[in-house]
Amino acid sequence: MRPEALQRLAELPAAARVLDVGGWAAPVARADAVIDLLPYETRGLYGPARPEEERFDAGSWAQADICGPDPWPFDDGAFDVVLCSHTLEDVRDPVFVARELSRVARSGYVEVPAPVEELTHGVQGDWVGWSHHRWISEREETPDGPGLVLTHKPHLLSEPGRHLPTGALDGVPAPQRVLAWWWEGALPVREQVHVAAETFDAWLDGVLRDAAAVAGVPVPQRRPPGDPGRVRRIARRLAGR
Repeated sequence: MRPEALQRLAELPAAARVLDVGGWAAPVARADAVIDLLPYETRGLYGPARPEEERFDAGSWAQADICGPDPWPFDDGAFDVVLCSHTLEDVRDPVFVARELSRVARSGYVEVPAPVEELTHGVQGDWVGWSHHRWISEREETPDGPGLVLTHKPHLLSEPGRHLPTGALDGVPAPQRVLAWWWEGALPVREQVHVAAETFDAWLDGVLRDAAAVAGVPVPQRRPPGDPGRVRRIARRLAGR
């Protein structure tokens, strides 16, 4: 979570009820309850657990699939604040998760990687973005307030011209590498589906232009479909060379 979000969380009244959703790797100590697929005893992948600081315990840790199909084991409006930081981009059904976030809490905080990070080669390894992320996230304004539109992250992003080069993030400040905000009442989230290649390409071109502007790098250029070099590369792959 961004430092300013943690500061705001620390300033909440002591009586405020807080739920951390998907917080297994680095659960927020201020949370009164946590829900995650993995067990309480194995928490803290990104840092050692500190039981002396944690308001939650084994009894308030709900081990469950946050993508359903069953509702989470909390009443409507059970929490004042729900945290969902770097989780929606990982899960198979973020739309279901957002509905549950909005059901169990009156307000919350969401944080996901921005497109500039998810579309850059070499962030984690010799591929585009993070290997375990399923979605490219964009913020959109809705009648119910700021929301997320999520687009499936396809394998074809590794093709030349469909991603930003290694090192493109080097000059991007940390706050610009994420989308993050506090919401009230509901968190609108929807999936964007591209059936035709042409509509996907038009969307990706726009997202890459914006990401390139943030990173201060040239806009990637795709090779045309009939590019002989591309045909030869595909043929070599099919031949196992």
